[in-house]
Amino acid sequence: MGTMTKPQYKGKRYRLDKPELLAPAGNLEKLKFAVHYGADAVYIGGQKYGLRSGADNFSFEEMREGVEFAKKYGAKVFVATNIYAHNEDIAGIEEYLRNLHEAGIAAIIVADPAIVDTARRLVPELEVHLSTQQSTLNWQAVSFWKEEGLPRVVLGRETSLEEIAEIKQHVDIEIESFIHGAMCSSYSGRCVLSNHFTDRDSNRGGCCQSCRWKYDLFEDGRPEGNWVSEEDQAEAAPPQHLLPGVTQLPLHQPEDNQFTMGSKDLCMLESIPDLIEVGIDSFKIEGRMKSIHYVATVVNAYRKAIDAYMADPDNYVLNPEWLEELQKAANRPLNTGFFYDTPDHEDHIYEPEEKAAPYDFAGLVLEYDADTGMALIQQRNHFKPGQEVEFFGPDITSFKQTVGELWDEEGNKLDAARHPLQKIRMKVDHPVAYFDMMRKRK
Repeated sequence: MGTMTKPQYKGKRYRLDKPELLAPAGNLEKLKFAVHYGADAVYIGGQKYGLRSGADNFSFEEMREGVEFAKKYGAKVFVATNIYAHNEDIAGIEEYLRNLHEAGIAAIIVADPAIVDTARRLVPELEVHLSTQQSTLNWQAVSFWKEEGLPRVVLGRETSLEEIAEIKQHVDIEIESFIHGAMCSSYSGRCVLSNHFTDRDSNRGGCCQSCRWKYDLFEDGRPEGNWVSEEDQAEAAPPQHLLPGVTQLPLHQPEDNQFTMGSKDLCMLESIPDLIEVGIDSFKIEGRMKSIHYVATVVNAYRKAIDAYMADPDNYVLNPEWLEELQKAANRPLNTGFFYDTPDHEDHIYEPEEKAAPYDFAGLVLEYDADTGMALIQQRNHFKPGQEVEFFGPDITSFKQTVGELWDEEGNKLDAARHPLQKIRMKVDHPVAYFDMMRKRK
């Protein structure tokens, strides 16, 4: 991945002595996995005012349960309240903010100044973090928000490490940056393609990810707009009539790849020393709509890297196994975003992408008997004897084994674990623990 002269940050941290690992949680179960696998904090969405209306999102009762669970592990829960509000959105915001505060939420992530002002006036004990939706990229803008009383700014994804170093030198404030996950093809989420194509408002939680679609390109076939030669027309794909009375001339052959605007995913695991030394206080993972397997795998890899660096910075070495773990959860090719260089055409996906992660979440460990080597596993995807599976968890070294005999809870032998959430007993080759995961190749 990218290389550059290491930016120098020579100031004290604002508050955090160790960078916070901030994980996404699209529902209560994902929250528990994120915390169990090492997140210091999680960010979730409520049922209003967030930018992921397609996620399960949290009721206030679920928020309270999530907060209580997180507290057991010393973790915090933040709520994304980051829409750009229209007039009709304002009416219920005061009640919503009071309910967040009563649920024990540690902070809200906000873009709209109206919501910032309302929260600071109504529930001053509730921290307000400035959302990346504000596209904050320079130290003077960060200074402005500090003067407004905000303790943390989530920088725009377009900010480089050099720019972050300059921000930290000028302003004593917590800085949060996305360090892993999907990148928006627009400017920090300011795309309106979704609004135009589907009437789903990107900045009010409805983005349909138009940049991930496949597109055909056509030239207007009308005489005044037709620059395609007769020879080229003869070799091109057949004309299509997409508009009434207008022939559209395809600008590619049927076998060509369809055009897409999708960017590669961000991955900064190899750059943990640079991220820490430049002074970033919170390392944010994108993906509230990603799977449990994705959240656990990514959080686990970054947790190990951060802890290893903080334990012995001078002798830190990246473990290649952490990168291998990430590849098992990767959905797209990876790059380093804007941190080192401005992305170019090589940082976008034009060829058919390798689909999804090569592994599925197959089972969750509920119990382990050290005397017998037997584990009780809750089925999450079909598996059967003879298949190779892999176990991993926050406190074990991952290992592979072949599935042997299976039994249900009553001791009946099974030919497969075929029923969702079915509890299965099987012998495992090495010790496992509650909340360890079993995965299988697709």
